[in-house]
Order: sequence, then C-alpha cells, then structure tokens
Amino acid sequence: MADDIKTAPRPVPADPSTMVIFGATGDLAKRKLLPALYNLATESLLPEQFAVVGVARQTMSIDEYRDKVSRDLEEFGTAVTPGRCDWLESRLAYIGGEFDAPETFRKLAEVLADPEAKRPANCLFYLAVPPNLFGTVVRQLGDAGLLDERHGWRRVVIEKPFGRDLKTARELNQLLAEELDEHQIYRIDHYLGKETVQNVMAFRFGNGIFEPVWNRRYVDHVQITVAETVGVEQRGAYYDRTGALRDVVQNHMFQLLAITAMEPPNSFEADAVRDEREKLLRAIHPLVVDGPASVAVRGQYTAGTVDWEKVPGYREEPHVAADSHTETYAAIKLKVDNWRWAGVPFYLRTGKRLEARASEIVVQFRPAPFSLFRETPMANLDPNQLVIRVQPNEGIALRFLAKVPGPDVRLGTVRMDFSYADYFGLKSNTGYETLLYDVMTGDSTLFHRADIVETGWTVVEPLLDAWRNGDGLAFYPAGAWGPSEADALIGRDGRQWRMPGD
Repeated sequence: MADDIKTAPRPVPADPSTMVIFGATGDLAKRKLLPALYNLATESLLPEQFAVVGVARQTMSIDEYRDKVSRDLEEFGTAVTPGRCDWLESRLAYIGGEFDAPETFRKLAEVLADPEAKRPANCLFYLAVPPNLFGTVVRQLGDAGLLDERHGWRRVVIEKPFGRDLKTARELNQLLAEELDEHQIYRIDHYLGKETVQNVMAFRFGNGIFEPVWNRRYVDHVQITVAETVGVEQRGAYYDRTGALRDVVQNHMFQLLAITAMEPPNSFEADAVRDEREKLLRAIHPLVVDGPASVAVRGQYTAGTVDWEKVPGYREEPHVAADSHTETYAAIKLKVDNWRWAGVPFYLRTGKRLEARASEIVVQFRPAPFSLFRETPMANLDPNQLVIRVQPNEGIALRFLAKVPGPDVRLGTVRMDFSYADYFGLKSNTGYETLLYDVMTGDSTLFHRADIVETGWTVVEPLLDAWRNGDGLAFYPAGAWGPSEADALIGRDGRQWRMPGD
C-alpha cells in the first residue's frame, strides 16, 4: 500500500436501526445481505443499537434461525470470527408466515414494538422476494401502520427488476407511491455498490487532466462490456422470461453509461447526481430498428467449451424452453444527443457463457495525425485507450505509445496500470456493504429514482418490441465472445471490440 494516500476521517457508524429482511432464508440473504452486514460490523460501521428481523415462509424458532445464519456465514462469509459472528447473531429475530397474510405483519409489528427487546425505531425493510410480491409486501406494511415515520424513519429497499417494460415499471412506481414517499424508496442495483463504479466519478471530476478531454473533440468512441462465463445456472425459469436486455442492459449497463458520460453535478448530493444520470439517459437518441442487426444484436449460446469444460447450450439448460428465443447476449450501438457527446458512438455488449468474465469501460481517444510518421515503418498507430476495469482485477489502465529503444523511429504500445488490490489492499466485500450503509444513513445517491427507471425502459422499448417475436436471433458457441453479427455491428463503423485483458 502506498504511503502517500491522503488520510480522511473514518465513516461514522450508521444510524441506530432495525433491518427487516423479507425472504430471510433465501439465496440473496445468505449469500449477500448477511455477509455484508457481518463485514459492516467488522468495520465498526454498524451501530451498537442494531437489530435484524428475518421474515420468511418457513416455520422455525429464533434459535434455529440463528444456527442457520451461523452456518451461512461460515459458508459464504470471508474470514468469519466467532466473536463478531456472535455479536450479529445475538441481534437476530425471526418470524415465519405468508407475505400476503395480515397476521404475519401483525406479528412483525409486535416484534418491532417489543419493549423488552428495545429494538431501534428506525426501520429498513429489505424486500429480498420475487418482484411479483413487491406490491403485496408494501401494501401489507402500509396496512399494518409500519410505514409511518412519526417515531423514526422507514425505508424500503427493492431489488431489480423494476418492471419488465415501461408500462409495468410505471405501474410499480405508482403502486409504491401509494404507500411511500420517494425519499423512502431505495431501488437497489448492486453494480453501483462496486468501488470501481463509484470511482468513475472521482476519477473524472477529481482529476484536472481527464475532464478536459472527456468529450467529442477527443473521444472516438466508448465501449462498455459486461461478460460472464457462467450460464443461467439455476435461474432458467426466471431468465427465460427475462433475457439479457432486461436483466443487464436496461439497469446495470445503463447506469455504467450514465456515470461515464453524465455532466458534472453541482454537488455530490443524491438528487444532484441522480438528476445528471437521468438527463444523460434522456439524451440517448431514440433507437430506430430497421433491420435485425441495424442498431443491436441479440444472440443465444449453443453448446461449447468454457474454461476447458464442455457445457450445454442454453436450450438444454434446466427450466428453459426447448425452442426458446430468449437472448443470452445483447450488443447495442447508442448515440447521445448533447453537446459533449454528439457524434460519439457508445457500444454496449453483455452475454453469458463468453470466453472470460470481465466488466469494463473503455474510452478510446481519437488518433493522432499520421503525417509525422509517414517516413517510418509504422503502418498505423494503435489508439490511446483508457480502460476502467470494474471486475475482476479492479483498476484503471491507460494505453499509449512510446518510442522503442534503437536507432529507428518505432513506436510500441505501453500501459500505465493502476490496481486497487496493489494500491489500497483488498477488503472482504459482497458489493452490498456500501449500499446497505447508505440506506441506513439516508444517502440515496447510488440508488435508482422513479424517473431514472422509466427513462431507461423508454430507451429499450423499441428493441423489446422488435425482439418480441424472436426474429433476428443469432447463435454463438459457449466460450466465444458472442455472435459474429456483433463484430459486424461495430465493424461497419471501422472499429472493433476490445478484448478484455489485452
């Protein structure tokens, strides 16, 4: 770790609060939420007055629930120590019941108000439940009087997907607005909890050498890649109704795009930042689909080899229709109609069963004039690129040209590479720590606002309409970088995809 890192005041512990987890026995709770709470406790970022109430359908005693949490932390936590584990487990309570039963919420109200337990009045309700239950749980909370803020704040966290299209997103927002004020709603996107994503704003706006060239005069194009080597795993039934466009592009990738390209906010207050993110999405030129691969490509993986292991095709995965037309890959070309980015294309791609796992943002700068090198052996010059690696190996690399030692004028590509692990060290992290802490402190900067969600759906609506009947589906073998049509999409502009790791 470098010795010149500026020291800053440590964050203070979050507000005293009670976290209620609906779906407390599910995958999200055991793999992400509880390990994140443990990590926050280890960093002394949870208050001493803190409690967790799990709510799920299963019937079990408090001791049984605590034993389950202990086992889950051992399996999914990192470097778990008994003392800190005991601290968290001693603050656990559990309620078994159906999410649509008023009796469940009457029990919850009694547990929260129990004078002997002395649980904090501030409440964070985390809906780790299927999307079709969001409205049910919120209405039941309202009917039980649990959203009343007279004696402490009430905040509700919901996971994506925030609707399936513009119509259902508006319906969900309207439903939430009937029971909650917007400041109480925290639409969570775990991608925005990643350190590197947050660092994009710090990198852009905190360094005077980059923001002056962050525009159409100097940038040739921008690529954003979110690539996975895994298939749909056990999520076949969900994924076959969803697809890559809904699952990744409309939320994760659009937020990466917004943070990369937005205008500087006038402060880092939540709504100032979210205003600029929404304005950027609103500035995206409407997509006009006049052919199967005119502005976007949809693909689906077939059988192949990933990491030296043979894997089945998407249609052979469990709970996937044998004739499914759901896309597991999507590539899109977007244009942003504002002064900063006019004429600069943004290429987005995401897919499952690709060659390598990588999420990155690539800013490629315009080439230097070749005239100076016309008498040299240089046939062409590699472009300057700034690569922001979101995962894995989080960091930032700058690629530029330097003279190769020797009597001739020969240029070689060199890299300046910054790695978070090398410079700051690594901490146990699930991606949810920052987001949970922000909910407890009332900072909504990294969360979606209703208008941001609806604007994102507005952008992809033409593609949803065009892809509804399954036309134009391309195929790629598992272990490739996607269908050849995606190479053609960017190739028509005289450009090519950057291979992560290059």
